[in-house]
Order: sequence, then C-alpha cells, then structure tokens
Amino acid sequence: MSGMDNGLKKYKIVHEIPQRLRIYCPRLFDPKFDQTYLDAFLSNIPGVERVRLNTKSASVVVRYNGDEKTRRAVLDLMGDLPDVIFQVDADKHHPTDALEVAGVSVAALLTAVLPKEIAAPVGVFLSAPRILDGVDTLVNDGVKVEVLDASALLFSLGIGDYFTASTVAALLSAGDFLEDLCDEKSSDLLKNLLQPQVEETWVERDGGEIRININDLLIGDRVVCGTGELVPIDGVVVDGDALVNQSSITGESLAVHMKSGDEILSGGIIEEGRLKIEAVHVGADTGMARISRFLEQSLKSKSQTQQRSEELADKLVPVTFALGMGIYLATKDLVRAASVLTVDYSCAIKLSTPIGAKIAMFTAARNGVLLKGAEALDTLARVDTVVFDKTGTLTTGALKVTDIVSFNGVTEDGLLSLAAGAEAHYTHPVANAVVKAARDKNLDIPTTGGVDFVVAHGVSAYIDDDNIIVGSRHFIEEDEGIDCSLCDKAAENLMEDGKSLLFVAKNCKLIGVIALRDEIRPETARVLKELKSQGIKKIVVLTGDHEITSRAVAQKLEDLDEIHWELKPEDKAAIVANLKEQGATLAFVGDGVNDAPAMMTAHTGVCMPDGADIAKDSAQIVLIDDDLECLTKARAIAVNYHKSIDNCFYSAVGINSTILFLATLGYLQPVISAVLHNFSTIGILGYAAVKNNREPVAPSM
Repeated sequence: MSGMDNGLKKYKIVHEIPQRLRIYCPRLFDPKFDQTYLDAFLSNIPGVERVRLNTKSASVVVRYNGDEKTRRAVLDLMGDLPDVIFQVDADKHHPTDALEVAGVSVAALLTAVLPKEIAAPVGVFLSAPRILDGVDTLVNDGVKVEVLDASALLFSLGIGDYFTASTVAALLSAGDFLEDLCDEKSSDLLKNLLQPQVEETWVERDGGEIRININDLLIGDRVVCGTGELVPIDGVVVDGDALVNQSSITGESLAVHMKSGDEILSGGIIEEGRLKIEAVHVGADTGMARISRFLEQSLKSKSQTQQRSEELADKLVPVTFALGMGIYLATKDLVRAASVLTVDYSCAIKLSTPIGAKIAMFTAARNGVLLKGAEALDTLARVDTVVFDKTGTLTTGALKVTDIVSFNGVTEDGLLSLAAGAEAHYTHPVANAVVKAARDKNLDIPTTGGVDFVVAHGVSAYIDDDNIIVGSRHFIEEDEGIDCSLCDKAAENLMEDGKSLLFVAKNCKLIGVIALRDEIRPETARVLKELKSQGIKKIVVLTGDHEITSRAVAQKLEDLDEIHWELKPEDKAAIVANLKEQGATLAFVGDGVNDAPAMMTAHTGVCMPDGADIAKDSAQIVLIDDDLECLTKARAIAVNYHKSIDNCFYSAVGINSTILFLATLGYLQPVISAVLHNFSTIGILGYAAVKNNREPVAPSM
C-alpha cells in the first residue's frame, strides 16, 4: 500500500505484520527533516507503543496496539507530514542499527581466518566510513575524536593488519550502538512526563463563556485565552490580538503578535492580550510540537559543568593525536602509534553528562519533580539562597473565605456572587477560594464579558453592564480612585486576625470586603530546616500581603531569614536581582502569574504543580506533587548528579590516561587498547546511569 498525492508517492508500507508497520517515506531524506519531531508526533498517537526511525533508509518502524484506528492515524500522519517536522536546525544524528553492528562484527571476525586477498578488501570496506568521517571532521572541525579513530584505522591498514582494522571498526560500531541504546532508553523514561498539563479551558457557547474539560473540546469550538494562559489547541485566531510566547514550540524567545486570521499552535503562552481561537485540532492531535521541542531542548541542553568538561576533553584530543604521531616519527612503529590513537577522553566525558541528566530527571520525576534539562540540575546543585513566594507555596494555597462585609445596599451573598463572577477567569488561589465559596453556598456565578487582569493587583469585569472591580486595597483605592474609608475599622480587625483582604467595587463604588485565611503547609517548617542542612545559607519570603499578615507567618518559621511584604511583581524581581548582585546563587519558588518575572530573574525558577501556565513555562523546575518536600528531594538529586558527573570526569581521565601510558610504552596492541577504551567508556556510562537512578535520602524529621 502506498500513500499518494497528485501522483507522487508520499510513503510505502514495505513490511507489515499484526501490530507492526515498516514504512518507507522519501521525505525523510530531506536535510531539514528532524527525527525528534516525527518521533514525538508518532509517539503521541493513542495506541502507538514504540517508534524507531532509520533516516539512512528513510524508513520508520511503528509498533502499535493493533487497532485499525491507530494504524490509520499513523498512515495519515506519514501521508501528510506537518511542516514543523522540517527544521533548519534538524537533528542529524543517525542511531546505529543492531543488524549493522552484528554484520560488521561477524565480518571482522572472519578477517582472522580469511586469505589476505579477501581480508584486505573487507578491512578496507569496514574501515572506509570511519576514515571518510575522520577526513571530513579534520577539514571542517579540526582534530576531534573522529580523526583519532580514522588515524588508528589507517595505521592498521598501512601495516597490513586487516584483522586489527576490522576489529577496531567493529568495536567502534558496537560502542556507538551501546551508547545510542543507553541514550534512547534514558530518553524513553521521560516521554510519558511530557504530556500537556492543561485540563480545562474557556469556550464561547450560547453567547457566554463557560469552562469545560479539555477532552470535551470539539473541532470548531471557539476557545478563549487570556493573559497568562496556555493555548490548549491548534487553531485559527478569529478575534482579539495578543503577544504570544511560543518559545516552547519554536525556540524563539521573542513573543509573537497574533491577530485575527493567524494560525496558532498549542503550547504558546499569552503574555499580554486576549484571543478567541477556533479549534482546528483537538485532543491527542495537539501539543506534539511542544512536546518534541521540550525533548530536543531540555534533554540536549548542556550545563556549565558539561560544557567545561567537553572543552577540556576536546583539548585533550589533539594531545593524544600529537602523541601518536610523535611516537610514529620517533620509532616508526605503526602498531604502537595505532594503539595510542585508539584512546580518547571525550566519549565517556561527553556522553556521561546527558545520560546521567536524563536518569536524574527521571528519578526526580519519580519523586514528584520535573527538571528541564542538565542546566536545571547543575544550577540547583549550586544554589545557596532560596526565595519563596508565600501564598500557595509556603502556605497551602487552599484559601478559605472566612468573612464577608458588604456595603451600599449589597447583600453578602450578592457581593460574593459578583466577586466570583469576576474572579472565575483568574487562575490564582484567591480567585479559586472566592469561586469555591460561592459554589458551596449554591450561588449563581454570573456570566462576564470584557475581563481584564492587572497582574498582582486585581481584575476588572463587566456583569450585566456593571463594572465589577476586585483586588487589593491599593488597586481599588489608589489605582482606581475609589474611596475605601468606609471599611477602615472592619479591615483593621480582620488583618489583626492574620487574614488577607479582597476589596470589591461596583461602578466605582466600594460594595464590600471579603476576608480569606491561608494555612502554612504542614511540611513547610521541616522543609526549611532540611534546606539549611543541605547547605542553603539564606531563605527569603516575598509576598504581596499586608505587613501584619506577613509577620504572623514569619513568627511560625524559625529558619526564615527575611520576609518582604506588600510587593508588586516588579518588586519581587528587583529583590531577586539585588540578591544576585550580592553574589547569591538563588532559586525562586512560586506559583502565580505575578511570580514569572522573579522566576526569570533568578538563576533557576521552581513552580508549584497548580501554578499558572506562564509560571510553569518560566520555571526550569516544576513540582509535580503538591508537596514542598519534593524540593529537598530535587536538591538532593541535583547534588548527587553533580558529584556523579565529577566522578565520571575524573574516572575517564584516570582510566584513559593509564591505557594511553601503557600503549605509549608498547605494552598494548591496538585491539586490546580499543577494547579497554570502549569497555571503560561503557562502564562509566553505566555508573552514571546507576548512580543517578538512586532514590534521594528522605528529609530529616
């Protein structure tokens, strides 16, 4: 069976058995083809169990559940590959095939017993790809490990030792295969963690806006997305305009202006503005570009530690090359020179970091933390200052409405209903508490229109042509110019009880105050103490709450060093920037839209699981479980990772230096030198995998 388009063959099923397809697709030869993207698209189809790509033969093998719908979805995708799969910076790596390794190994063994007339062309044939790769590397990149491999093979062929040349080529192929396999397995561990986190979204139906489960979306639905929200579908903008951060999809850091008529992909974050988007793809068909870009960027990102190690390893390659050439010039001994050239430092050093990082990321995820790459691990290990947002982070975030004080002829229930209507569009603990209180009292939550958010201040909405404003006293009184003196006495009494206040105005007139209380998480004090025991020197809390409420929290946490109150988002970011200027390496832990600037200013950002989408996107670390102890576990995993990578580096240098020394003295034949080098590399990779798969030590009680 073939997929056809205007007479052109798009794909061909070259082999099929129940639950398995092998598909040939000529477009996989395209130099812009990115195999990471296609792998993500195919893997995200419900029912697909495993995907393996072979770009050399432009084929893909798909194992699936046997369902005809799954089979059809795979073939439909292969017949119409999305443009996003073809990237300028596509991944050009071609995984080593097991059959290829087996064939090379058998051929290498046969050269030991074959006549020289046959062994010679076999040895040249097996060595040729490595030699050509070495020449290409030398011309374009200078003296790298590929040049060492090519030189060792050329020297072996030069003395007529075809068995050694073939065996070294086989060992190099086997090493590549085991390294690819280790890399693939560690990546597979993470793929199930990269699914989109959006569960509900707003849609326009019957003239109003309602919130529905993401799984209930239909093609043609008009989805409404406001500031700070994640775009949950692929579609076309039909109304509004906004700045959309699409870095998780395209890798472009600058926000893109979206307006009516523009196509938009799921995964973008609305930084400013409001959009109505008509859904073109829903459910499992969306989010794939974001998932694949996350894989490509976070799993392949290099930490500072990795970069320094790789730079040193690359500097050692010319030293090895010069040593091998020097030995040949001094002794004219091609065997000894080939033995030296089979040893390099870079393989173990360069591969142990990404493999260790992936295993550490999986271990962290198993313990309730999503870490976005090696840089997050590296930075978290070096952090000496932790800055917390208060509400929803050190506290439960499960705010409860405790008091309702109404004015100007509005009843308490009427006040709560209006406030809930305005806050229903806002993802924040305060808004959630108000909406929950209204629902608990079975109050009607009115439909709103023209909702505007003022980050860290409040919200303005229209309900039945009345302008309802809900927010802090500063927002209501100073920014909106509404007199709040009517509630002075009541507000003072409520704040003295440690309660947070929400002011509500209608058509520029104060109509009431809603008081809420938030409890400190039961694990907070224990976590702060554990962080101090892990080497954290300073713990700071930032909050927009009133001074009285903030001091009440500080008195309950003895390991807290500083607390700052009545802060705007820019104030939080400024405090974080000031701490950085003082030399601190810091992590910021928060959950709201107003925390995003501080997260991006900090060396690393940590977001709570129920945090706003823009906060999750800004953070390098996202807690999956709603438990602050996950933070101390992540810190322990990061420190362990950092130590393991240091150990891998010193082991690679030590072991390979010993092999190099023995080869220099002529004690090792090229085959033995290659075997020792490859086995030591696999051993170091195994250590990195096992070491980072260990569970972190539980926080002390």
